[in-house]
Amino acid sequence: MKALVTGGTGFLGKRLALALRDKGWDVSALGRQADKGAELQRLGVRFVPADLRDREAVEAACAGQDAVFHCGALSASWGAYSAFYESNVKGTEHVVAGCRRHGVARLVHVSTPSVYFGSSHRLNVRETDPLPKRQASHYAETKRLAELAVLNGCAQGLSAVIVRPRALFGPEDGSILPRLIEANRTRGIPLIDGGRALVDLTYVDNAVQALLLCQAAPETSSGRAYNISNGEPLPFAEAVGKLFGLLGLRPRYKPLPFAAAYAAAGLMELSARLLPGGREPLLTRAMSGMLGRSQTLDIGAARRDLGYSPGVSVEDGMRAYAEWLNSRGG
Repeated sequence: MKALVTGGTGFLGKRLALALRDKGWDVSALGRQADKGAELQRLGVRFVPADLRDREAVEAACAGQDAVFHCGALSASWGAYSAFYESNVKGTEHVVAGCRRHGVARLVHVSTPSVYFGSSHRLNVRETDPLPKRQASHYAETKRLAELAVLNGCAQGLSAVIVRPRALFGPEDGSILPRLIEANRTRGIPLIDGGRALVDLTYVDNAVQALLLCQAAPETSSGRAYNISNGEPLPFAEAVGKLFGLLGLRPRYKPLPFAAAYAAAGLMELSARLLPGGREPLLTRAMSGMLGRSQTLDIGAARRDLGYSPGVSVEDGMRAYAEWLNSRGG
């Protein structure tokens, strides 16, 4: 069996590519980071240096594949809409076109539950629940448009399953946990409304398990989206306390009421748009919602249809991350 993993040099993509290799698949990883591509080559995964915006290269990479796992995306918290659109929407259209052109048996598309959330509490959200009239960020908006591109492919005969994994973490995470650690080191961690908001996390290997289950799922799952998380929501302050305890660090908090944090984030975003350079604000409104509003998923559909069962707990996942980070000198 042959598989292509887009975003193969990223956090989730690399982990998935190696898991497929371990299962005996012939794996190709498409990505832009040459150093990580060279590492994958040494580990027995073929590296395809390409950008999702390059339609010809993406379509060519889909040739001869039994499955394509589309993990690649621009997932930054700030940036120009055009950049998100070109990578997330046009890039996904290129993947869909490549899968259809070359008769790929199954596309597994990695989306995001950010499409559900904004500035209000939402608990146990199901895949069929209504989406906000306006998305909270360029990232969420373009990822929703990418989902629609996949569904359009399904309407034309493509077999595809969409997954929405929440807040991935684990060894080699370069986003969520490192940002918390860096904020703690420099300016302090925003503690909105006492850190009581519930956060849903997903250990990276649990997400990999979900992707593999999507590839093997029956055709009745094609055209459907599935929420993925650890199924262990916990208050933000408790999550930070667990992680920092394992790292031997003391959290430095900056207490803020939600209204003040959200208003300040709006002003920071406005300043970032007006000032030359457009540097990322210290706090965005989307981030305020993530830290200050309970946002949890119902993963019942994935359990029922895919047989998904998170194998690594949040605490064990945090322990694995702490051990990995400490092994690299912190």
